[in-house]
Amino acid sequence: MILKLGYVGMLGFTVIGSFWLEALLKVNVLKRSKRWALSILPIAIPFIGWDAYAISRQQWSFDPAQILEIYGPFDIPIEEYLFFLIVPIAAIMTIEAVRKVNKHWLVGDEE
Repeated sequence: MILKLGYVGMLGFTVIGSFWLEALLKVNVLKRSKRWALSILPIAIPFIGWDAYAISRQQWSFDPAQILEIYGPFDIPIEEYLFFLIVPIAAIMTIEAVRKVNKHWLVGDEE
């Protein structure tokens, strides 16, 4: 049963490892959903399409012993959809936290 939570566990550790930055450093990434959606969706959509294509051709698969076996569209496990949301948000939180601590670190979107 524990192995079944392997992918969910990895996502959980990603959340634990970086989502605390939202509260502690007040990076406000989650409050700016339009901004992170515009950052994530242009990349996530083609990769989800790629997953769907590879799965349909049996070139890619997910070990049923390590996933919850809850599938979304295109027979892609729910964990994979969550991956394309959680990992990029965690990365954005991390970069925003660095910017918060090192105010001189400019990336070009300062107002």
